[in-house]
Amino acid sequence: MYPQAIRRTVFGTVLCVAVCPTARAGAESDAQPKAAVRANGAVTLIRAEKLIVRPGKVEERTAVLVQDGRIVAIGEHLTAPEGAREIDGKVVCAGFIDAWSTFGVDAAALRDERVSAGTQTVDAWDPFVDERWRLELLRAGVTAVRINAAPNGKVGGVGAIVRTHPQLDEAHAILLRDACVALGVGISRGTRGLDPFDRLADVDRALGALSDGESYLQDKIDYKHELEAWEKAIAEKEKELDENAKKAKKDREKDKAEAEKSGKEFKEKSYKEDKRPKAPKYDDDKEVLARASNGELPVVIEAHRALELRSLLEGIEKYDRVRWILAGGSEAVACADELAERKVPVLVSPALLGQFRPEEQRLAEPSLAGRLAEAGVPILIGSGAGDALGARDLGLVAQLAIGAGLPREKAFEALTLGAARAFDVADRVGSIEVGKDADLLVLDGEPLVAGTRVQFVLSAGDVVVTPEQ
Repeated sequence: MYPQAIRRTVFGTVLCVAVCPTARAGAESDAQPKAAVRANGAVTLIRAEKLIVRPGKVEERTAVLVQDGRIVAIGEHLTAPEGAREIDGKVVCAGFIDAWSTFGVDAAALRDERVSAGTQTVDAWDPFVDERWRLELLRAGVTAVRINAAPNGKVGGVGAIVRTHPQLDEAHAILLRDACVALGVGISRGTRGLDPFDRLADVDRALGALSDGESYLQDKIDYKHELEAWEKAIAEKEKELDENAKKAKKDREKDKAEAEKSGKEFKEKSYKEDKRPKAPKYDDDKEVLARASNGELPVVIEAHRALELRSLLEGIEKYDRVRWILAGGSEAVACADELAERKVPVLVSPALLGQFRPEEQRLAEPSLAGRLAEAGVPILIGSGAGDALGARDLGLVAQLAIGAGLPREKAFEALTLGAARAFDVADRVGSIEVGKDADLLVLDGEPLVAGTRVQFVLSAGDVVVTPEQ
């Protein structure tokens, strides 16, 4: 669909670490801070007739001052510093996040069956996708996307949130490299759907993965406690030996002399404290699943049919720390009350009824999001994994859901702060607050209303779209 950078053309060789990972996704995340917005010195003052601070909070005739990629001030009487760029707009809001996309992911990775839980999607992501395509997304108001390596596979690896900024280097374009881990249940392979037994086997496999992660985590916790107890026992034994060193030396010399006299082999005394506890064998896939089972990473599970959904709800109940996000959920209305009670977000990708779709999605209707929201289920919206450039239609997808019953405020939240919270980037994006990254839209009308156009887009503080473009 779009040209790939040279270094991304051979996924099986150049990017073999993505499918045969040698470093755990979580290990990199633990060791490295989140990527910072580059300090480029650019200063922009945006005056808004209406500023949507976050869903449910609006300020009139307010200005936003942006410097070095961040929002540094918000107020009615702000003045532009010398040399600052000034923009006037009718409505200003946070940039949209496509919570379900494949934009920029190497085409080979999308079909690679070797993807495992520990596979880092950013290793298969091309930060140099043709600038024209990035601008297409930005003109649609999409400033960031969530990507996973194998979106239609049983395992999608560690997903990431990345910016669509056309000129940022990789380090600054990645908002969060370990935003989730993705699994698939009952997803068609080719044109034929799975039979009920295979679909339930998929559920067991997904739940088994969480169980493996939980067991691995418990082994790590047990080892930590055993190691602490061992180190304490060693310290106490060393102290005891030091205090009785003279007596111990005489006893040893006596025992050694008696052994020599009797012609027996002299053996040093051993203590139970001498045996250091053994650490669990490192496993990069289980490291990721352990983080997921402990609630550190959200788990995106794509499932559609009522059979799989009810089985997942029943089986996942015992994992009380798991932050589960249901993707798809074509028949989720049947269990909407339980999803609402457990506060499980449902990530939908509304499509026209006449559009070709896999067997498990044939009962999906554009009204799904509205019906779930009415039942109290948190809603997220994505363009879906079917087309890498589908994110260009994210606003239209949201409007389709709105037209079929989803309140516009809920749709707006799903594309901004709701998505940011679900994937742990709400401290960076999703709303307009001092200290957050300046990923902003300047519109000529209300967001997600037919006829409203994007006039300016700021990404990481850079003005990347203007009315002239």
